[in-house]
Amino acid sequence: MRTVDEHLAQALAAVAQLPPFQQHLLDAQGCALCEDVEAGLDLPSFDNSSMDGYAVRREDVEAASEDSPVVLPVIGDLPAGGVEALALAPGMALRIMTGAPIPHGANAVVPVEWTDGGVAKVSITQAPGDRDYIRRRGEDVRTGQLLVRAGTRLDARQIGLLASVGRDVVWVRPRPRVVVLSTGSELREPGQPLGVGAIYDSNSFTLAAAAREAGAIAYRVVGVPDDEREFMRVLEDQLVRADLVVTSGGVSVGAYDVVKAVLSRLGTVEFNSVAMQPGKPQGFGVVGEDSTPIFTLPGNPVSAYVSFQVFVRPVLRKMLGLTPHVAPTVTATATGGWTSPEGRRQYTRVRYSVDDDGQAHVAPVGGPGSHLVGGLAGANALAVVPEEVTQVEEGTTLDVMLLDAEGAGGQSSG
Repeated sequence: MRTVDEHLAQALAAVAQLPPFQQHLLDAQGCALCEDVEAGLDLPSFDNSSMDGYAVRREDVEAASEDSPVVLPVIGDLPAGGVEALALAPGMALRIMTGAPIPHGANAVVPVEWTDGGVAKVSITQAPGDRDYIRRRGEDVRTGQLLVRAGTRLDARQIGLLASVGRDVVWVRPRPRVVVLSTGSELREPGQPLGVGAIYDSNSFTLAAAAREAGAIAYRVVGVPDDEREFMRVLEDQLVRADLVVTSGGVSVGAYDVVKAVLSRLGTVEFNSVAMQPGKPQGFGVVGEDSTPIFTLPGNPVSAYVSFQVFVRPVLRKMLGLTPHVAPTVTATATGGWTSPEGRRQYTRVRYSVDDDGQAHVAPVGGPGSHLVGGLAGANALAVVPEEVTQVEEGTTLDVMLLDAEGAGGQSSG
């Protein structure tokens, strides 16, 4: 058997980052930025009010109090977005709204809560400090400042910042297009009647959802029957929209394992036994005129999902331009014991938690069977048991892959 690391290294070496292209901001969400973006203007771009209130000269109101309010005439209004340039003379006030520009001559804003809300004149009962409630030009961002570094995976915060400085398009790496298909004549679509010997196709839903979580665009194909010609027809038909293909089922040694039977004849896909549990039967290679990468994962649901996390997800991260390709693990202490097969790296479904003292723990969820999707749904992590360990004792420290963490988080390799 080959090792997990050998199989992953082969897959990572066979794929490249997707070429960058220009995208509108919202379409770039979740993608890796391929340029340094600098500010083309100050933020704020002008002094403006942070409160609804009155623009004043502080020296005119510094004696204001509840017992001895200062009364000033109100000479006009300054709404947010107003284009009229107004100046403030001594002894006067201008009613001002949040976001409106500070008029020439004013050096403070009195919140409306400190006044009687007057329109023609205003009674002020509390004095602001100098520059109080004024957002200063450039106090947040200065022109020429580096805003977002190349390699950042854009989320709502960066997109909002880029929009604030007027950027509408950016250079990013696109989301990989992943075609997901399951094989098996026993498969039925959820919502359809089952019939004798049939099961619902959960793998294609699981893998398509996992691909989306990893930052890809997923195309789920309805289950393909155990027919070699039909499998090849569907595969060829789907390659036109695929940067990566993921199949599940049909890769073992059975008489109806059509994926292995068809792709073995191409000579471009290699099938191996990988020293892991679950997920021993694995295949990887390229297909079609464009040498599209293809993962052929085992058909048991837990095996397929674990294989995706261990092999497919790092490849998607590389295609997205995210580093590290293999997401970092955390460490945690086992709160219970279990066995692990000698010579195989075990990925155990566990529940990860952190106690009040900040200590991380994992507890196994469900049984070890690779068909037990109930236990998989209850897990939020995979504990990684090394190949040489056959017995995990309570208190053992293990590396842990978090499943609820962001699938394609990290930095881009540029």
